[in-house]
Amino acid sequence: MLSVILHPTPGSPSFGEKSNVSPYLWMRAGGSKYCEDHVLQPFGRRELGLPLTSRTPSRLWCEKRAFVVKNNYPQNADLPRYLSKNEKKPFPVPIVELRRAARERLKSRKHQPRTPVPPPKTGLLVKCLIPLAYEVLNARITLINNLKKLLKVVPVQACRWCNEVHVGPIGHPFKSCRGGQQASIRKGLHDWSNAVIEDIVVPVDAYHLYDRLGKRIPHVERFSIPRIPAVVELCIQAGVDVPEFPTKRRRKPVIRVGKNEFIDADETELPEPVPEDKIPILAEIPDAAIVVPSLMEEIVLLGEETLQAWETVRKGAKRLMKMYPVRVCGYCPEVHVGPSGHKAQNCGAHKHQQRNGQHGWQAAVLDDLIPPRYVWHVPDVNGPPLQQELKNFYGQAPAVVEICVQAGAEIPEQYKSTMRLEVGIPADIKEAEMVV
Repeated sequence: MLSVILHPTPGSPSFGEKSNVSPYLWMRAGGSKYCEDHVLQPFGRRELGLPLTSRTPSRLWCEKRAFVVKNNYPQNADLPRYLSKNEKKPFPVPIVELRRAARERLKSRKHQPRTPVPPPKTGLLVKCLIPLAYEVLNARITLINNLKKLLKVVPVQACRWCNEVHVGPIGHPFKSCRGGQQASIRKGLHDWSNAVIEDIVVPVDAYHLYDRLGKRIPHVERFSIPRIPAVVELCIQAGVDVPEFPTKRRRKPVIRVGKNEFIDADETELPEPVPEDKIPILAEIPDAAIVVPSLMEEIVLLGEETLQAWETVRKGAKRLMKMYPVRVCGYCPEVHVGPSGHKAQNCGAHKHQQRNGQHGWQAAVLDDLIPPRYVWHVPDVNGPPLQQELKNFYGQAPAVVEICVQAGAEIPEQYKSTMRLEVGIPADIKEAEMVV
């Protein structure tokens, strides 16, 4: 885009008056020399800004470029690899990278002044995460209440011998049952029954800590300390006050004496804490008080609300886990919310005799705290049932997502890859054999 400045003389006609130069002539001028000789002279010295488009194409437009469509999620993806009972869970970050990062921290801190330790390592709460903790706890209760209602509308099947779940009026025919002594007699076929809420939302319990920075729980006290859902314990440590499970709140940071020793600061001089407006906590609806939605619009809205609560719980818990550490055993599903795991010797996983029943603690990931129970995705509920021979063409999704989708909710973008929505399912076995 070129800009031309015109300077008409006092006696010359201005632009818009009668002149020998047509307005289209100077608008289509191809170069500065042509404008100077034929356009600028008749207009004298009056300034006029004229945008001119160059006819010479840019080099950027002449280059050949490939048209690439980018997406945050792949088109088709596989589920996480199934770990047998003899395998240990992989570390979220490899040990080699952890050691390398530790050496880099030591190098950067060398000959540098010591920086203060931020909360929650000092015993204080992270103020900005307190509303998020209440939101996660209320979203979890909303999720459970809505799932109890959806189970009355959407049929869900659960195997009597293993933890397999199927969302649909008829259980799938896949021979994948490993539970019970009669699995070989049944040839891996599942024995289906009506599912309950514990089959959908996997219960993961953890010990409740009165003092998050206190001593580790010994083996002899494993039965005297209450166990509550791990997500609830995480929210309590993040700032949620539950009267049934009291916890210690500090108003001054602790004084470190050694690496694992500290002294509580004197808080007698501080004034009495001013009571703040507490965020109300929702309550779970008992099974006898469940009201089943009758209209289709209500069922769709209930599915959308349930799916939103599921995403709120997972995203909020993931943010809380970045500040409040959560540990998991590398051999069994035991979870501990705190800076270090407990000392209870109740691990019964592979080769637990060599460890005297002690857990192999490592950093937990989100799926350890909130396990998504994957189920087979049914492309058409009213269509033909799933077939054993076409198993490779079906996708999977978490049970909560599949229930909400069958209730009428829109499929979230992050689950479309594992559900394999873009894969065409053959009509019969002969058509599947022709697939390359």
